[in-house]
Amino acid sequence: MIRFVFPWVKRTMILGCLVAVASTAWSQEDRILPKGWAPWELDMRPIGGALERSSRGIPTPPPGSDLRTAAEWEEIEVLTITMGRGFNCILKQIAAAASQECRVVIFSEDPNEATRYLTSGTCGGSMSLDSIEVVDASTNSIWIRDYGANTVYTEWNDGRVLVDWIYNRENRPYDDAIPDVLAQHMGIDLYTTLEAPLDLMNTGGNWMSDGFGTAFASDLVLEENNGDFVGWTTYPEHTEEEIDGLVEDYHGVHTYVKMTNLPFDGIHHIDMHMKLLDESTLLVAEYPAGVADGPQIEANLQYVLSNFTTRWGTPFNVVRIPSPPEQGGGYPNQNGDYLTYSNAVFVNNSILLPTYYQQYDTTAIRIWEEAMPGYNVVGIDCDNNGSNIIALSGAIHCITHSVGVEDPLMISHLPLSDTEDTVNPFTVVADISHRSGIVGATLSWSTSENGPWNEVAMEEGAVMETFVATIPNQNAGTKVHYFISAEAASGKEGNRPMPAPQGSWSFRVTGPSTGLDEQANANSPWSAVYPNPGKAISCFELNLPGPTACRVELRNAMGQRIQTLHNGTLQGGTQRLFVDAATLANGPYLVVLTTDNGQTWSHRWMVHH
Repeated sequence: MIRFVFPWVKRTMILGCLVAVASTAWSQEDRILPKGWAPWELDMRPIGGALERSSRGIPTPPPGSDLRTAAEWEEIEVLTITMGRGFNCILKQIAAAASQECRVVIFSEDPNEATRYLTSGTCGGSMSLDSIEVVDASTNSIWIRDYGANTVYTEWNDGRVLVDWIYNRENRPYDDAIPDVLAQHMGIDLYTTLEAPLDLMNTGGNWMSDGFGTAFASDLVLEENNGDFVGWTTYPEHTEEEIDGLVEDYHGVHTYVKMTNLPFDGIHHIDMHMKLLDESTLLVAEYPAGVADGPQIEANLQYVLSNFTTRWGTPFNVVRIPSPPEQGGGYPNQNGDYLTYSNAVFVNNSILLPTYYQQYDTTAIRIWEEAMPGYNVVGIDCDNNGSNIIALSGAIHCITHSVGVEDPLMISHLPLSDTEDTVNPFTVVADISHRSGIVGATLSWSTSENGPWNEVAMEEGAVMETFVATIPNQNAGTKVHYFISAEAASGKEGNRPMPAPQGSWSFRVTGPSTGLDEQANANSPWSAVYPNPGKAISCFELNLPGPTACRVELRNAMGQRIQTLHNGTLQGGTQRLFVDAATLANGPYLVVLTTDNGQTWSHRWMVHH
């Protein structure tokens, strides 16, 4: 049944001057606050400077010996949204779909109106309220991903707490206090980065965790901690090293990957163009060659692939998904809205996906379903029904947030790749843990995605919390499907992939290859330089027939050497070198490859800030 929750302490803020809050009337869509600055917000900046921040939560890092920040694909207990600040039809659809998978906590200043709307015949009809909880709370906007708190475990998969940063919209004080309301509602300790020297500003849309100590962001996190004053907001002042230290202390993140901001994404949140699908897979937006943010996305992607690996030390698998132009309009570089299919949210066995129009939606849904077999992919229109939320640079991920379960049963596995081996069995290794311990694990495999499934008991490996089993060798041409199940001492059970057996991992047995064309390309080895022109991190890509002793230099238009990018041996195949164009003057450059035998190739590159 639906629960109305009225916090016994109303949130208060100390303000430097009068703060105007958008009207609570659900019909006044014209005063919806965007993800960025609304014009009327800037018009009401305080004369005396920035607002004074309130103290709340515990202003220290969480205690514990093994901090771990949950990944979004992990099991969640609660999905949170804010209603009454616009786009209620979209939010109702989210609540209806998510309530089939978990509890949904809705923050609203008018719980009775929220209930009436959810049970009305509009936007999909009356919905069940069995898993809905409406919490009475003051809010400013719907963008809860940015101001919500993140789930952290203090002892790897135990000791659940919430961690809240300074929200980068200090003129939206009620939003910034929502983590307090949530923590009180759920009875979870809240740790905050609000007080110097531990103050850190960040937004949830610019944060992705792999669940194992690696997180991703754009350079926005550096800019918003550089000590500047912008609008109503005073940024904390920290070096990149200090930022990395705070993220490690509060989140257990040891590798914080930061990528160049995209030129046409005005909010610079990475959830607008990428998403972690699991520990080893990146979903990345793709534009037609040279269009909009395409070149910088490609450079950022290659930078990540060339410098960072999965938790197993292997390259990330990459799934590409097209970013469509605005319907009847253009791409972001042509004043089109920033349509994106990466701005989706995991809700246990379901994925809630923004959709726009059929021409591109069908392709996006297919890509998601192929990448995440067995998951229920639910499309929610974010453009074509009069609720054009994407015009405000946000979609489904931006208006939702989640709280992980109290006792996650973790199953982590690097999926097997296609193989030529038809002789040896295939070894499956998984890290499996629960706070109560694991009493058993099972590997299920089949040569059909629908079974029947052969079940093999997994044995404990030599490394603590690892489990091992094998799949018998198979003939060439076979496609093998498999999944892993486990049971904890507490009785909790879990699968990976989560929807198994409806969803499973798979690999093909191809048999021995018939030979490869090893003929070296006699033409220039330079295959790409992007972005071109560049103004930040840029990638120089070349393809070599084999190990090559060479020197790679960046020269100006006069032929003078500016930088030596490499001097030594480059391995065969695709190799990538990087340079930060932000340190260079505008103008044309040559990137020059010279081998030990005197051969030289050059590629023209422009820098334009």
